[in-house]
Amino acid sequence: MDKFLSLCSLSTSVGVMDRQYFLSWKVALLLLHLMPCGLQCMSVHILNKEPVHVMPDSSLVLKARIEQGPLEEVSVVTWEREPETGLSTERVTLATCTGRSQKCAGTSPNVHVNVAQQETALQINGYSGVDGAVYTVTVTDHKGAKTSAQCIVRTYEAVHHVSVSINVSHSMLVCGEAWGTDPHFSWLHERVAITETVGRVSKDGTTLFVTKTPICGHFTCMVSNKLGHSSATYTAAPCETEGRGTTAAVVCSLLLLLFGGVLVYLLWRRHRYSNKGERLHEHLDDTI
Repeated sequence: MDKFLSLCSLSTSVGVMDRQYFLSWKVALLLLHLMPCGLQCMSVHILNKEPVHVMPDSSLVLKARIEQGPLEEVSVVTWEREPETGLSTERVTLATCTGRSQKCAGTSPNVHVNVAQQETALQINGYSGVDGAVYTVTVTDHKGAKTSAQCIVRTYEAVHHVSVSINVSHSMLVCGEAWGTDPHFSWLHERVAITETVGRVSKDGTTLFVTKTPICGHFTCMVSNKLGHSSATYTAAPCETEGRGTTAAVVCSLLLLLFGGVLVYLLWRRHRYSNKGERLHEHLDDTI
């Protein structure tokens, strides 16, 4: 009887274990099914920080990283571009890389693409204005599933149309620039760099908070980037008080020096003729 009970207990525990094992597999398969891509997950990310600005006649280089699951295999890599703005939305294929060896065929002699382990790069030599666009890299796996990433590329522009405006109520000057790439701002007062006695410049350089009262003289905003610079000047009323005060001080000093010199000369001359008269009188006395 005890042996029979032991066998029943063993059979029951084995059955429970089988059911737990079966349920565990069902849960694992369910979770795998609910995952967005399971063990076959591929994605692509362009590494360049957008928008990418490129100097004319230089080289555009875009790099992308391919992340894939353990069961995933890259079949095709394609680079394309399309206009960022405008009526035309035509997408042009620049290069396609196919096969296990990832051989790449560019559509133009100045377009080069390579695919290394988990990375692809596009290079366009002799960049021109027409190359500014939205670039797309598309990766296709061995089952035909596709994933893409995009990057905006623009031409590096010189600074244009610099202007300076004043906000009298807040005692500040604001410098503006039209569409230059990566502009850097600096200020001058009467062709000299701004000092604490004149004002304070904001962190981005676009605003000058004037502490000098009243606001007077010439304030110049200089805007520059890799392609050159441009400037604009705001002209306030002349700094008359300071100028007149300095001029008056200089004139007074000159007059005092002139007056002092004349006085010294007169005293010296009087003293000289006085001594000469005394010597003449003494000579006459001796002769008599």
